[in-house]
Amino acid sequence: MKMAQAKSLQAYAKLSSADTLTNMNSTKAGLTEAEVKSRLAKYGKNVIAATKKQSLLKVFLTNFTSMMAILLWVAGLIALMTGTPELGIAIWLVNLINGVFSFWQQYRAQQATSALQKMLPSYVKVMRAGQTNKILAADLVPGDIVLLNSGDNIPADGRLLSADSLEVNQSSLTGESITVNKETDPQTDAALKNAGKYAEANLVYEGTSVVNGSGSFVVLATGMHTEFGQIASLTTSVAAVKSPLQKELDILTRQLSLIAIVIGALFFVAAVFFVGYPWPKAFIFALGMIVAFIPEGLLPTVTLSLAMAVQKMAKKNALVKHLNSVETLGETTVICSDKTGTLTKNEMTIEKVWLPTDDYTVSGTGYEPNGIVTKAGKKIDLAQEHDLLQLIRIASLCNDSAIEEKENHYQLVGSPDEGSLLILAAKADYDLRDERKNYPRYNELPFDSKRKRMSTIHQNNGQNYVFTKGGITEVLSCCQSYLKNGQVIPLTEAVKKEILAKNDDLAKEGLRTLAFADRILQTTTNLTIENCEQNLTFVGITASQDPPRENVMEAIQRCHDASIRIIMVTGDYGLTAKSIARKIGIVKGADVRVITGDDLANMSDSKLKENLTHEIIFARVAPEQKYRVVSLLQSLGEIVASTGDGVNDAPALKKADIGVAMGITGTDVAKEAADMILTDDNFTSIVNAIEEGRTVYNNIRKFLLYILNSNMPEAVPSLLFLLSKGMIPLPLTVMQILTIDLGTDMLPALGLATEQTEPGTMKKPPRKRTEHLLTKQIILKAFAWYGLLASIISIGAYFFVNHLNGWPTTALATDGTVYAMATTMTLAAIVFCQIGAVFNCRTAEQSLFKIGFFSNKRILGGICFEVILIACLMYVPFLQKLFGTTGIQLQDWLFLICIPLPLIIIEEIRKKMIRKA
Repeated sequence: MKMAQAKSLQAYAKLSSADTLTNMNSTKAGLTEAEVKSRLAKYGKNVIAATKKQSLLKVFLTNFTSMMAILLWVAGLIALMTGTPELGIAIWLVNLINGVFSFWQQYRAQQATSALQKMLPSYVKVMRAGQTNKILAADLVPGDIVLLNSGDNIPADGRLLSADSLEVNQSSLTGESITVNKETDPQTDAALKNAGKYAEANLVYEGTSVVNGSGSFVVLATGMHTEFGQIASLTTSVAAVKSPLQKELDILTRQLSLIAIVIGALFFVAAVFFVGYPWPKAFIFALGMIVAFIPEGLLPTVTLSLAMAVQKMAKKNALVKHLNSVETLGETTVICSDKTGTLTKNEMTIEKVWLPTDDYTVSGTGYEPNGIVTKAGKKIDLAQEHDLLQLIRIASLCNDSAIEEKENHYQLVGSPDEGSLLILAAKADYDLRDERKNYPRYNELPFDSKRKRMSTIHQNNGQNYVFTKGGITEVLSCCQSYLKNGQVIPLTEAVKKEILAKNDDLAKEGLRTLAFADRILQTTTNLTIENCEQNLTFVGITASQDPPRENVMEAIQRCHDASIRIIMVTGDYGLTAKSIARKIGIVKGADVRVITGDDLANMSDSKLKENLTHEIIFARVAPEQKYRVVSLLQSLGEIVASTGDGVNDAPALKKADIGVAMGITGTDVAKEAADMILTDDNFTSIVNAIEEGRTVYNNIRKFLLYILNSNMPEAVPSLLFLLSKGMIPLPLTVMQILTIDLGTDMLPALGLATEQTEPGTMKKPPRKRTEHLLTKQIILKAFAWYGLLASIISIGAYFFVNHLNGWPTTALATDGTVYAMATTMTLAAIVFCQIGAVFNCRTAEQSLFKIGFFSNKRILGGICFEVILIACLMYVPFLQKLFGTTGIQLQDWLFLICIPLPLIIIEEIRKKMIRKA
């Protein structure tokens, strides 16, 4: 037997059905069981191989091996070396808890989006050894004869042997919502050249479905050898890369590590040469300072920010599979979006009806009769519109589809085009049930791709009628007259031109047209195409469109406001795509470039890059071409989110910085490749997710600013100690510094991770790739503004307590209680400065009072916790001993309580000045 699965499918399209069977060593009676068993062993199961996943253990361990996590492991080890084992263990616990939490979030998301293989049918009907059998789709082999009926999913690639009014939905491969008519005749080279990819009339493909009719085919390819499988395999060749946030955290870790090490080295040198510390003691002192400058709370805060955003996005119909994908969304600069089902509803809706005498407008969308038909702005009375009545009669009776109502929900059974005609009839108050009784059908001439027409024969009051619908050119070529005000008038060339010109006008609006015609039939014998589809009377045209989704125009405008480009990449026709893109606001300028798949195939990368700088639409593109578009956009420095639902979208979804699959209509392969799944298939959910991503990044920066604030008042006391050559005793011990980092600062910082989106977030452009988390602005604000104020207040508190107790005479030298009181006051002053700072860090420019002073409950809880903690350190004996603290007086508490308010007022004044500027 020849290698069936290695032969080009297009080659089989040129063969007759008999030659195909011969080539596959099969017959119309099907394979024998022995032959099936042999081929199953040779070709394997008819399944799409799942992407090889990392083991759970490996996924778990990756959460503990990031640069920041490694830094924390080292920091814990240093803490142990400095003689503070409890702090070392605390740092390790923070790392451990964060890793477990991150893994659990990731595991839950992956479980929720695990592959269900929805596109493959469970069972199929086959002919084997002359008998019809029902078998598992996985057991199909090349050479099997599969039987198809309306509603069936197609389980493998094959060559049709029979086709009775067979229509197939191939949108999962092509992205087009239009059904494809199938036939059995061999295809010529010219026909194959003119046909688009997957448009071979006598081939069927795995993952597609039967809309109408019935047929049978011989299996040519199964499993990973099918077109579906080949595209799925492309996703495995795309290497996983770190997200922008992961890269940014690595950069931040290096920056903070460098800062900590430099400061540690400076303190080591100063301790040895200024204070005269022995080298071992100076080394331990420097190590303690290094640990103090490492933000132990960064990883938990980042994880919490991402996890909270994941939960919010899930409530807004966006399911994120990986935590880091959330922030990447916030950096998105370009969205490559499919049209059908993403920006539009994937529901054909008639918007206009044109007759040679009148124009009609149809309101309402979808498959619910929730609109009306109007003429000149007024609702029509169908009984008075004789020509329109005839068009609707033809459209409804020359129709094999149905609209079913189930629990107040309307569902289409059949072709979207035919469904839109039935809804038009309902909106016009046409009584289809009675008309079917009055005009019973007794024959039909099914639609085929050559004629591009369909005709049905009906009888009424002893008279026979032919009702025809199809493409405008094909229908008009059969017409000799046209209907005008109930009269049949000869069709002149001038009228033909008028009809074709109107059709072109409708097409330019992005509307899909169908033409309708009829004739009285004089005979009921020899009902051939040649005898029936001639001397027809042209009646009119319907113009339909797949309507945009609700709120999609608002979502697109929000993207424009946020400087995010939207590029439509679709399998649909260019004219339709351009019209819809302009209608919903994706493109607005005069120089809109529409590039087809054929154009793209002949275009160099440099030329394509030049085109990508303009408003552009890609139409009728192949999977590898969508992948190429995403790749070149990334090479231009763009952060690309690519949306899609079909298997053809999977490679681009995997390649993109953020792959967004549709949860309802999406194929299993697309969901597997994506980083995020929209449970409502709504483009608006992507924009909401981008806003959440930006919020996450902003909140991480707020945390970073807050956590660095305390580094300045933590460092200044040690600096004074060193510069005074030990004359000024350490105003803050290393244990007390670490208490701030791991104790009092942690919960308020985590509260910042849950801040709501600031107004104006989607009015700003995405951050530049060269702009890092730790910026000069943050460093200046943390050290030279917030940190400086906190340093002055805390050191002032230290000297004030000492001054009250007689320093710099003999009190400190003789009374350890005074020293403990002074350091305690320094520690407490820093904590209360941080209370003011956490409120100030909640917004970048907005007034704190505008967003609500008490609106973030987690921050309020964190403040309560740190006040209780500092009180425990002051008054619990064993904690006093461990941290070198003591109790303070009532007037000291009054001083501490007053610290946050002036800090908040000063910052509010500064922000007001910025807003005015």
